[in-house]
Amino acid sequence: MAEIYKNFNAADDLIVGDVQVVSSPLWSENINPLSGGFASGVGFFTSSTQQTVAGAYYVDVYHRNPSTSTNAAVQFAVAYGNKNGSGSVGDANTVGQNVNDTPTRAIYSQYRNLLLPPTDLAFSFGSGVSKVTPDDVFILNINRARYRQKIDPGNWEIRIASGSGHLSGSGGTGSYLTFCDNSGANTDPSIGSAGRIFNIMSGSSGITTGSQVYGLFYPDAGVLIFNATLLSSSLGMVPTTEFNTAATSNTVKNAVSLFSRISASTYFAARSEEKVNSTHYFVRITNKQFNFSNNPTYVSGSNGTFVHSSMLRNPSVYVTSIGMYDDQNRLLAIAKLSQPLLKTFNREVLVKVKLDY
Repeated sequence: MAEIYKNFNAADDLIVGDVQVVSSPLWSENINPLSGGFASGVGFFTSSTQQTVAGAYYVDVYHRNPSTSTNAAVQFAVAYGNKNGSGSVGDANTVGQNVNDTPTRAIYSQYRNLLLPPTDLAFSFGSGVSKVTPDDVFILNINRARYRQKIDPGNWEIRIASGSGHLSGSGGTGSYLTFCDNSGANTDPSIGSAGRIFNIMSGSSGITTGSQVYGLFYPDAGVLIFNATLLSSSLGMVPTTEFNTAATSNTVKNAVSLFSRISASTYFAARSEEKVNSTHYFVRITNKQFNFSNNPTYVSGSNGTFVHSSMLRNPSVYVTSIGMYDDQNRLLAIAKLSQPLLKTFNREVLVKVKLDY
């Protein structure tokens, strides 16, 4: 009977707890940056169906046209929130201007509860005498499947078109503002309920310019919060902030207005950051081990005679896969070799199996 199992020596054959930080393109299909000019059919797209279902709250952004491409996937969402409930349609059954049930108030409250400690009732930007607390915010929420564990700080950049020429959402070329985080200059970020917090400032390639704080970046939550008042004035954009009961929600107007400017700039570069834990198993097969096979075609007859007489004193086998078993000899995983390895009495084999989790 050929040898089947061999136990690992934990001291010599295993390396446990190997951790590597892996940074990769944030967007689907490893596209980076997400740009209308990057490849045919790739850019910034929205879905009319999605806007019908949830457009009062947010607008999903796809990297391909969901109407024509089966590969279209949501990359991020754009939303507008107002702590007073302005800028969206309220409950039709409310009396007067009760804004407790408006989408903008719900959005603002949702992200406040997600990102701020219980004692903070509003988003504030800047510090000291420059600290401001506006009523409204724009939110870019990166899809969870895109950033995995976190967005890589200092490795993202977004351009947003400025000027009145982009108000209609028709896109096109023109001037734009560029934003990134200040992680390169901030070695001790603030830590909040949702993890690390960096300031969003003007700049590119991780290098910020000026001292104006445009927003807050939460890499561990995959969220960018912009000061809507400052961003709108800088872009030449006027959000709808009145409360009404019209048939069309102004929330989606504000979200689409910002989306159109992001789309017009045709540039959003970002990378994800993920810690990968690995265990390395060194499979060592000495010259006298695993030189026979249990395959019934290897021998013939009741006495186990070699089918090929040349193997009588020099049996040869080929290693094609390695099975990983638990203590009860139950197969848990199989490591496949790229090509068969010859194993004889005068040849030894060393294979490293790496398990990532």
